[in-house]
Amino acid sequence: MTEDGAAALAEAKAQLRERALRIRAEYDPALGTELARHVLEGFPPPPGAVMAGYWPMGDEIDIRPLLYALAERGFVICLPETPPRGQKLVFRKWEPGAEMVPGRFGTEHPTGEILRPDFVLMPLLAFDAKGNRLGYGGGYYDRTLAALPGAFRLGCAFAAQEVAEVPVGERDLRLQAVATEVEVRHLAH
Repeated sequence: MTEDGAAALAEAKAQLRERALRIRAEYDPALGTELARHVLEGFPPPPGAVMAGYWPMGDEIDIRPLLYALAERGFVICLPETPPRGQKLVFRKWEPGAEMVPGRFGTEHPTGEILRPDFVLMPLLAFDAKGNRLGYGGGYYDRTLAALPGAFRLGCAFAAQEVAEVPVGERDLRLQAVATEVEVRHLAH
C-alpha cells in the first residue's frame, strides 16, 4: 500500500470510529442479556471450547451475562490482558468472582493462568456483512488472531453498529459471525 493509500485508510477508519462511537452511545449495554440468549440458543460454542471473552468497558454491549452462562455450562473462559502496543493480547483464565485488575486503556483482566483460546468473542466499533471489523485502532485483535489461525471469531455488538462497508487494510482479519441483541449471523467472506 502506498503512503497516500495508508493515510487515506487511516483517515477513513478514524471518521468511521467517531461515527460508530456516537451510534453505540445511544444503546443500552444491558441489551447484552439478549445477545447472550441468541448465542446460547442459536449458536452455542462447541463443547470443550476454550472461550476468550472480554470485560466490557464504557458503552460496549455487556457480554458478562454470556460469560457467566458459559461458565455455568462448564466452559473454560479467559479474558485478555492488554500488553504494550505492538504486542499480542495475553488471555488469562477467568472464573466468576475472580479478582479483576486494571489494565491499559481502561481495560480490566483477571490474574489467572495464560490460556490459548479456540473461540474468541471480541468487541468492535463497526462491522459489515462481509465480516470486516473496525476496532479501536491498536491492532491487538488482528495480531492476536493471526497467531490463532484456527480460532473461531465472533464479534459482539449492537445491531446498529453494522455499516455498509468497513475500510480495511492488508492486516485486518474478518469475523466469521457477529452476535447482537437481535441475532447471531454468519458473515460472508
